Amino acid sequence: MRGTLFQMAYWVLSVFYILVSLPFLAWPGHGPVRAIIRSYTRAMNLALRHIAGIRKDVRGRERLPEGPFVIGAKHQSWGDGFLIYPEVPDLAFVTGDHLERFPLVSGILKKLGAIVIDTCGGGEKKASSLANGMNKAKADGRRVLIYPEGHLAPVGYHFRYKAGVWHMAEAMGVPVVPVATNIGVFWQQQETPRRQGTAVIEFLDPIPPGLPKAEFIARLTEAVEARTAELVAEATGEPVRRAELIPDPPNGREAAPTTSDLAAHKKA
Repeated sequence: MRGTLFQMAYWVLSVFYILVSLPFLAWPGHGPVRAIIRSYTRAMNLALRHIAGIRKDVRGRERLPEGPFVIGAKHQSWGDGFLIYPEVPDLAFVTGDHLERFPLVSGILKKLGAIVIDTCGGGEKKASSLANGMNKAKADGRRVLIYPEGHLAPVGYHFRYKAGVWHMAEAMGVPVVPVATNIGVFWQQQETPRRQGTAVIEFLDPIPPGLPKAEFIARLTEAVEARTAELVAEATGEPVRRAELIPDPPNGREAAPTTSDLAAHKKA
Protein backbone atom coordinates (compact mmCIF):
# COMPACT_ATOMS: atom_id res chain seq x y z
CA MET A 1 0.00 0.00 0.00
CA ARG A 2 2.80 2.43 0.92
CA GLY A 3 4.56 1.65 -2.36
CA THR A 4 1.45 2.38 -4.41
CA LEU A 5 0.85 5.66 -2.58
CA PHE A 6 4.48 6.62 -3.12
CA GLN A 7 4.22 5.92 -6.85
CA MET A 8 1.23 8.23 -7.01
CA ALA A 9 3.16 10.92 -5.10
CA TYR A 10 6.16 10.38 -7.38
CA TRP A 11 4.19 11.18 -10.53
CA VAL A 12 2.21 14.03 -8.97
CA LEU A 13 5.41 15.69 -7.73
CA SER A 14 7.21 15.09 -11.02
CA VAL A 15 4.45 16.61 -13.15
CA PHE A 16 3.97 19.50 -10.71
CA TYR A 17 7.63 20.50 -10.68
CA ILE A 18 7.93 20.17 -14.47
CA LEU A 19 4.98 22.54 -14.86
CA VAL A 20 6.45 24.96 -12.31
CA SER A 21 9.73 24.95 -14.27
CA LEU A 22 8.12 25.76 -17.63
CA PRO A 23 7.92 29.55 -17.34
CA PHE A 24 11.60 29.69 -16.47
CA LEU A 25 12.85 27.72 -19.47
CA ALA A 26 12.82 30.95 -21.50
CA TRP A 27 14.17 32.94 -18.55
CA PRO A 28 17.80 34.16 -18.83
CA GLY A 29 20.20 32.12 -16.71
CA HIS A 30 19.71 28.81 -14.97
CA GLY A 31 19.21 29.76 -11.30
CA PRO A 32 15.42 29.43 -11.04
CA VAL A 33 15.21 26.01 -12.72
CA ARG A 34 18.08 24.61 -10.65
CA ALA A 35 16.44 25.88 -7.45
CA ILE A 36 13.11 24.31 -8.48
CA ILE A 37 14.69 20.92 -9.22
CA ARG A 38 16.63 20.99 -5.95
CA SER A 39 13.29 21.61 -4.22
CA TYR A 40 11.83 18.69 -6.21
CA THR A 41 14.52 16.28 -4.97
CA ARG A 42 13.96 17.43 -1.39
CA ALA A 43 10.23 16.87 -1.80
CA MET A 44 10.96 13.35 -3.08
CA ASN A 45 13.11 12.72 -0.01
CA LEU A 46 10.17 13.75 2.18
CA ALA A 47 7.83 11.49 0.20
CA LEU A 48 10.23 8.58 0.62
CA ARG A 49 10.33 9.13 4.37
CA HIS A 50 6.69 9.87 5.13
CA ILE A 51 4.91 7.80 2.47
CA ALA A 52 7.23 4.92 1.53
CA GLY A 53 8.74 4.70 5.03
CA ILE A 54 12.32 4.97 3.74
CA ARG A 55 14.49 7.20 5.90
CA LYS A 56 17.74 8.70 4.61
CA ASP A 57 21.15 8.50 6.28
CA VAL A 58 23.96 10.48 4.65
CA ARG A 59 27.50 9.59 5.71
CA GLY A 60 30.91 10.96 4.77
CA ARG A 61 30.00 14.57 3.95
CA GLU A 62 33.32 15.59 5.50
CA ARG A 63 35.13 13.70 2.72
CA LEU A 64 33.75 15.95 -0.04
CA PRO A 65 36.57 18.14 -1.45
CA GLU A 66 36.34 21.88 -2.01
CA GLY A 67 35.82 22.97 -5.59
CA PRO A 68 34.87 20.77 -8.54
CA PHE A 69 35.01 16.98 -8.42
CA VAL A 70 33.38 13.92 -9.98
CA ILE A 71 31.08 11.58 -8.06
CA GLY A 72 31.25 7.92 -9.12
CA ALA A 73 28.19 6.34 -7.54
CA LYS A 74 26.63 2.93 -7.19
CA HIS A 75 23.35 2.76 -9.14
CA GLN A 76 20.80 0.38 -7.59
CA SER A 77 17.61 2.39 -7.90
CA TRP A 78 15.85 5.34 -9.45
CA GLY A 79 15.97 6.69 -5.91
CA ASP A 80 19.73 7.06 -5.45
CA GLY A 81 19.85 10.23 -7.55
CA PHE A 82 17.14 11.79 -5.38
CA LEU A 83 19.23 11.02 -2.30
CA ILE A 84 22.49 12.41 -3.69
CA TYR A 85 21.37 15.52 -5.59
CA PRO A 86 20.32 17.74 -2.65
CA GLU A 87 23.50 16.88 -0.72
CA VAL A 88 26.00 18.34 -3.23
CA PRO A 89 25.69 22.00 -4.22
CA ASP A 90 26.07 22.96 -7.89
CA LEU A 91 25.77 19.37 -9.09
CA ALA A 92 25.57 18.42 -12.76
CA PHE A 93 24.98 14.84 -13.82
CA VAL A 94 25.50 12.46 -16.72
CA THR A 95 22.40 10.88 -18.23
CA GLY A 96 21.38 9.03 -21.35
CA ASP A 97 19.35 10.80 -24.02
CA HIS A 98 16.34 8.59 -23.17
CA LEU A 99 15.19 11.29 -20.74
CA GLU A 100 14.81 13.72 -23.62
CA ARG A 101 11.92 11.60 -24.91
CA PHE A 102 9.74 12.90 -22.08
CA PRO A 103 7.90 16.10 -23.05
CA LEU A 104 9.56 19.31 -21.83
CA VAL A 105 12.38 17.47 -20.03
CA SER A 106 15.00 18.37 -22.64
CA GLY A 107 14.77 22.07 -21.81
CA ILE A 108 15.03 21.36 -18.09
CA LEU A 109 18.13 19.21 -18.63
CA LYS A 110 19.79 22.06 -20.51
CA LYS A 111 19.05 24.51 -17.69
CA LEU A 112 20.45 22.02 -15.18
CA GLY A 113 23.67 21.72 -17.18
CA ALA A 114 23.17 17.95 -17.49
CA ILE A 115 25.67 16.04 -19.63
CA VAL A 116 23.39 14.15 -22.02
CA ILE A 117 25.02 11.15 -23.69
CA ASP A 118 23.99 10.08 -27.19
CA THR A 119 23.13 6.42 -26.50
CA CYS A 120 22.02 5.67 -30.04
CA GLY A 121 24.94 6.97 -32.05
CA GLY A 122 27.67 4.49 -31.13
CA GLY A 123 30.94 4.94 -29.26
CA GLU A 124 32.19 7.94 -31.23
CA LYS A 125 29.05 9.99 -30.62
CA LYS A 126 28.95 8.96 -26.97
CA ALA A 127 32.55 10.13 -26.54
CA SER A 128 31.80 13.39 -28.33
CA SER A 129 28.72 14.21 -26.25
CA LEU A 130 30.59 13.33 -23.04
CA ALA A 131 33.55 15.53 -24.02
CA ASN A 132 31.31 18.50 -24.84
CA GLY A 133 29.46 18.25 -21.54
CA MET A 134 32.69 17.72 -19.64
CA ASN A 135 34.26 20.86 -21.09
CA LYS A 136 31.22 22.89 -20.09
CA ALA A 137 31.25 21.49 -16.54
CA LYS A 138 34.96 22.22 -16.24
CA ALA A 139 34.51 25.79 -17.47
CA ASP A 140 31.70 26.33 -14.94
CA GLY A 141 33.66 24.72 -12.08
CA ARG A 142 30.83 22.30 -11.31
CA ARG A 143 30.64 18.90 -9.61
CA VAL A 144 29.45 16.02 -11.81
CA LEU A 145 27.55 12.84 -10.87
CA ILE A 146 28.12 9.78 -13.06
CA TYR A 147 27.16 6.11 -12.65
CA PRO A 148 30.24 4.17 -13.84
CA GLU A 149 28.36 0.89 -14.37
CA GLY A 150 26.05 2.53 -16.88
CA HIS A 151 23.03 0.48 -15.76
CA LEU A 152 20.83 -0.08 -12.73
CA ALA A 153 22.28 -3.10 -10.91
CA PRO A 154 20.28 -5.56 -8.80
CA VAL A 155 21.36 -5.78 -5.15
CA GLY A 156 24.19 -8.29 -4.83
CA TYR A 157 25.39 -7.85 -8.41
CA HIS A 158 27.41 -5.35 -10.38
CA PHE A 159 28.31 -4.54 -13.95
CA ARG A 160 31.79 -3.76 -15.23
CA TYR A 161 32.82 -0.21 -14.32
CA LYS A 162 33.32 1.80 -17.52
CA ALA A 163 36.26 4.11 -18.24
CA GLY A 164 34.15 7.22 -18.89
CA VAL A 165 34.51 8.34 -15.28
CA TRP A 166 38.32 8.11 -15.58
CA HIS A 167 38.35 10.12 -18.80
CA MET A 168 36.14 12.74 -17.19
CA ALA A 169 38.28 13.10 -14.08
CA GLU A 170 41.51 13.24 -16.09
CA ALA A 171 40.17 15.83 -18.53
CA MET A 172 38.88 18.01 -15.68
CA GLY A 173 41.93 17.34 -13.48
CA VAL A 174 39.76 16.66 -10.43
CA PRO A 175 39.36 13.85 -7.86
CA VAL A 176 36.60 11.24 -7.97
CA VAL A 177 34.46 10.66 -4.87
CA PRO A 178 33.11 7.07 -4.76
CA VAL A 179 29.59 6.67 -3.36
CA ALA A 180 28.21 3.47 -1.87
CA THR A 181 24.53 2.86 -1.07
CA ASN A 182 22.00 0.26 0.00
CA ILE A 183 18.85 1.94 -1.31
CA GLY A 184 18.26 -1.03 -3.62
CA VAL A 185 17.28 -3.08 -0.56
CA PHE A 186 14.25 -0.78 -0.17
CA TRP A 187 13.67 0.52 -3.71
CA GLN A 188 14.97 -2.02 -6.22
CA GLN A 189 15.86 -0.66 -9.66
CA GLN A 190 12.71 0.67 -11.37
CA GLU A 191 10.24 -1.21 -9.19
CA THR A 192 7.83 0.24 -6.63
CA PRO A 193 9.44 0.68 -3.17
CA ARG A 194 8.50 -2.41 -1.16
CA ARG A 195 10.40 -2.30 2.12
CA GLN A 196 10.66 0.26 4.93
CA GLY A 197 13.95 1.12 6.62
CA THR A 198 16.97 3.41 6.43
CA ALA A 199 18.64 3.93 3.07
CA VAL A 200 22.28 4.97 3.36
CA ILE A 201 24.38 6.91 0.90
CA GLU A 202 28.03 7.19 1.89
CA PHE A 203 30.65 9.44 0.33
CA LEU A 204 33.98 7.60 0.43
CA ASP A 205 37.60 8.79 0.32
CA PRO A 206 38.34 10.69 -2.92
CA ILE A 207 40.55 9.06 -5.54
CA PRO A 208 43.10 11.58 -6.86
CA PRO A 209 43.53 12.28 -10.57
CA GLY A 210 46.62 11.09 -12.42
CA LEU A 211 46.32 7.34 -11.85
CA PRO A 212 46.65 4.87 -14.75
CA LYS A 213 43.22 3.91 -16.08
CA ALA A 214 43.32 0.25 -15.01
CA GLU A 215 44.48 1.12 -11.48
CA PHE A 216 41.82 3.81 -11.14
CA ILE A 217 38.98 1.53 -12.29
CA ALA A 218 40.15 -1.22 -9.92
CA ARG A 219 40.28 1.21 -6.98
CA LEU A 220 36.87 2.70 -7.74
CA THR A 221 35.24 -0.71 -8.18
CA GLU A 222 36.76 -2.03 -4.97
CA ALA A 223 35.82 1.03 -2.92
CA VAL A 224 32.20 1.20 -4.09
CA GLU A 225 31.43 -2.52 -4.16
CA ALA A 226 33.14 -3.38 -0.86
CA ARG A 227 31.36 -0.66 1.08
CA THR A 228 28.04 -1.25 -0.70
CA ALA A 229 28.19 -4.92 0.33
CA GLU A 230 28.66 -3.82 3.95
CA LEU A 231 25.76 -1.37 3.77
CA VAL A 232 23.49 -4.02 2.24
CA ALA A 233 24.40 -6.41 5.06
CA GLU A 234 23.69 -3.64 7.57
CA ALA A 235 20.21 -3.15 6.08
CA THR A 236 19.30 -6.83 5.75
CA GLY A 237 20.99 -8.26 8.84
CA GLU A 238 22.63 -10.91 6.65
CA PRO A 239 26.38 -11.65 6.34
CA VAL A 240 28.43 -9.44 4.05
CA ARG A 241 28.45 -10.89 0.53
CA ARG A 242 30.48 -9.31 -2.24
CA ALA A 243 28.55 -8.46 -5.37
CA GLU A 244 28.82 -10.82 -8.32
CA LEU A 245 29.93 -9.43 -11.68
CA ILE A 246 27.36 -9.99 -14.44
CA PRO A 247 27.46 -9.00 -18.13
CA ASP A 248 25.86 -5.80 -19.34
CA PRO A 249 22.26 -6.29 -20.53
CA PRO A 250 22.31 -8.20 -23.84
CA ASN A 251 21.17 -7.02 -27.25
CA GLY A 252 21.98 -3.41 -26.49
CA ARG A 253 19.14 -3.06 -23.98
CA GLU A 254 19.50 -0.03 -21.73
CA ALA A 255 16.95 -1.25 -19.16
CA ALA A 256 18.42 -2.86 -16.06
CA PRO A 257 18.03 -6.61 -15.58
CA THR A 258 15.67 -7.81 -12.91
CA THR A 259 16.61 -10.60 -10.54
CA SER A 260 14.65 -13.12 -12.62
CA ASP A 261 16.80 -12.28 -15.66
CA LEU A 262 20.14 -13.13 -14.05
CA ALA A 263 20.41 -16.67 -15.39
CA ALA A 264 19.86 -15.39 -18.93
CA HIS A 265 22.50 -12.70 -18.44
CA LYS A 266 25.06 -15.22 -17.23
CA LYS A 267 24.61 -17.12 -20.49
CA ALA A 268 24.97 -13.94 -22.60
